[in-house]
Amino acid sequence: MLRPCPDPNPKGSARFTKTARLRHRQDFLRAQAQGKRLHTPHFGVVLAPMATGHPRLGLVVTRRLGKAVQRNRVKRVLREFFRRHRAGLPAADLVIMAKKGAADLAYQQVQEELGRLLLPRARKTNHD
Repeated sequence: MLRPCPDPNPKGSARFTKTARLRHRQDFLRAQAQGKRLHTPHFGVVLAPMATGHPRLGLVVTRRLGKAVQRNRVKRVLREFFRRHRAGLPAADLVIMAKKGAADLAYQQVQEELGRLLLPRARKTNHD
């Protein structure tokens, strides 16, 4: 069962606020050093435990993936996955690194790939 989002927006919109993002280089470096690395065919994921009690997202989409339009689309799709599944994700810093071929995926494919990897982990950490 999904738990409610810990920091709902009073306006009712699903914004990607500053508190839901990894914004500083130090945050990314800490997550890389302390986190657990997971892989799918199109994404590398680092899960680093965090004391804030709600998940935070950091995205790494390099120029190797394609031109700016393709990179921006990948970031939009990943933010949308995070927005829709925030309540079901583990309370951790989540760094998602896009690999070659990620630009060709539709949202449904991204949801299946990341959902299979991340959503069962949230159930295990929330019930332990």
